[in-house]
Amino acid sequence: MDQRWDDAMTLALDMAANSPCPDPNPRVGCVLLAEGRVIGQGWHRGAGTPHAEVEALRQAGDEARGATAVVTLEPCNHIGRTGPCSHALRDAGIARVVIAQSDPNPVASGGEQWLRSHGVEVVTGVRCEEATALNADWTFSQIHRRPRVCWKYAASLDGRSAAPDGTSQWITGEEARHQVQLGRARCGAIVVGTGTALADDPRLTVRLPGVTRQPLRVVVGLRGLPADCHLSDNSAPTLHIASHDPAEVLDLLWHRGVHRVWLEGGPRLAGAFLAADLVDEVIAHMAPMMLGGGRAAVVDPTVTTLSQAHHFVIDDVTQAGPDIQIHAHHE
Repeated sequence: MDQRWDDAMTLALDMAANSPCPDPNPRVGCVLLAEGRVIGQGWHRGAGTPHAEVEALRQAGDEARGATAVVTLEPCNHIGRTGPCSHALRDAGIARVVIAQSDPNPVASGGEQWLRSHGVEVVTGVRCEEATALNADWTFSQIHRRPRVCWKYAASLDGRSAAPDGTSQWITGEEARHQVQLGRARCGAIVVGTGTALADDPRLTVRLPGVTRQPLRVVVGLRGLPADCHLSDNSAPTLHIASHDPAEVLDLLWHRGVHRVWLEGGPRLAGAFLAADLVDEVIAHMAPMMLGGGRAAVVDPTVTTLSQAHHFVIDDVTQAGPDIQIHAHHE
């Protein structure tokens, strides 16, 4: 593998990590080199702002002519809120473009081919795995044309999410609840059913220091919400989707620029997503208690025998205070 661009790509990846997450756009960093010297660098600061390549070109000015651009994602080749970065690089006189990840978005891709056809040398695949991991949810959503779905639930060791009298706060401890806040912060939308919204009156907000952008709160179901419930306040945007169709829900969120969905329940909504084969990850918080009855964590009427079970691969098992956190992905 060509090692000439590793240091510059490391810097570009560091730049990209400054980009907001979540955001409708991918996280991208760009470094411009002239005779081994950094003459410009930039990262994308969110939807509607200049792309990383444009930021770096502004810093470099006239020095960009004949330089090398090292960028974590294939320069876009379409006109959206901003112009195509492939054209901006060529127009600035960039002689070589080094790319980590090819763009999986069919609307924006094509920059590599366009640059080659216009006399610019292109090197691809440098630190591709790291660049792809930086935009894992965005990449998934571009390939599948829907958001990635992570179902989070809390339950007792015998799989109950509430006691027989309906009480459920709090099954898990403070450490597990902090992990939930971190998980919510990574997502573009938090989704619950109307049953959970009416029974628990949740806030569904991220309560962490420094968080300025709240995920979209999504309530799925036909019943309306009372005007005085927490989901009707102005602490975060709320969308009520009057449907029971998980695919319809994800399509609506996809067109709103959501790439990762945090599915919090309840058990029937989670079961509907499982039955539709639309749960990609599971984060289960298991409390060291037995309830012996009460509400099950999930209800899926399509599973009537063991051979119909939904199978997942465990990625990680950790302890959060007294509780166990299991992270798994769909086979």
